[in-house]
Parts: sequence; C-alpha cells; structure tokens
Amino acid sequence: MRTFLLFAVAGALALWADVAVAQHHEHQGQSGEMDHMGHVDQGASKDTRQLVKFPRELIEHTMANMRDHLLTLQQINEALAAGEPEKAGKLAEQRLGMSSLGLHGAAEVAKYMPPGMQDAGTSMHKAASRFAIQAQNVAVTGEMKPAVGALSEVMSACVGCHAGYRLR
Repeated sequence: MRTFLLFAVAGALALWADVAVAQHHEHQGQSGEMDHMGHVDQGASKDTRQLVKFPRELIEHTMANMRDHLLTLQQINEALAAGEPEKAGKLAEQRLGMSSLGLHGAAEVAKYMPPGMQDAGTSMHKAASRFAIQAQNVAVTGEMKPAVGALSEVMSACVGCHAGYRLR
C-alpha cells in the first residue's frame, strides 16, 4: 500500500509539474527550454505537443477543471491511505467519473478538442468510473490491487493527454 501511494503521489506531482511548466512557458511567451538560471535556450527542442486553441474563457475554465482533477486524485490517495476505499470511490465518481461530465461543462469544451483529445478525456472519465466500482468492491473482496490498477488507468489517461496536447 505504501509503495502504491508513493507512486501515485509521484505521478500526480509529475502531472502537476507538466501543467505548471506548460503554463509558465505560455505565460512567458517562450518556446525554448529554460536553463537552471531561468534563461531560455532558443536552441532547445520545441514543445511538440499538439496546440489546441480554445476561447480564452474556456482555457481558464479547463485549467481550473484540471487543477480540480489533480486535487481529486490527491484526495483519493488520502482516502486510500486512510483505509477508506469507499470514500475514494465516491470522490472518483462524483468529480472525475462519467457522472461528473455536467459538473465540468464537458459538452461545451469538447467541441474545441480534436478527436484524440476527446478520446483521452472520455478514457479518463470512464477509467474513473471503473475505479469507483473497484474501490467499492474492496469492502466485499478485501482486494486492493484491482482498485489500484484502475486508479493507475485514470492517471495514465491524464498523463497521455498532457503529453500529447497543450492549450492556447
């Protein structure tokens, strides 16, 4: 269980760092990599992720949703660490799963997404709903591994999307 939590927290931090770096580069209007002193190396490789253009208000909305998703992943990990898989499952379904689509205004945002990005989002929401079921099953089976595996699928969908797409 401790190993899972270590990997889950590390994955969440890596995801957050990816978003923060992308936001910083967008904010600074920089396309190169920064060295340890904060200077931009113009010869560094450029960001190869697909640029997705959203209206300004939807960029802010979408970034807020992603921060909420990350917070939810943290809260899920906290619930699992506390031995409360049912709570983790409820959090996942309500804030990440298929039941959360209306909460996040997914239909409005999806029309600006390329098909691959839509697929990644749908995969994340479906994986969260599968995790919610597996987390609830822990109370019956006593087996945490299926829930941990399902949570890994949620995070994999997040990482895949962030690796392939960026907003502007």
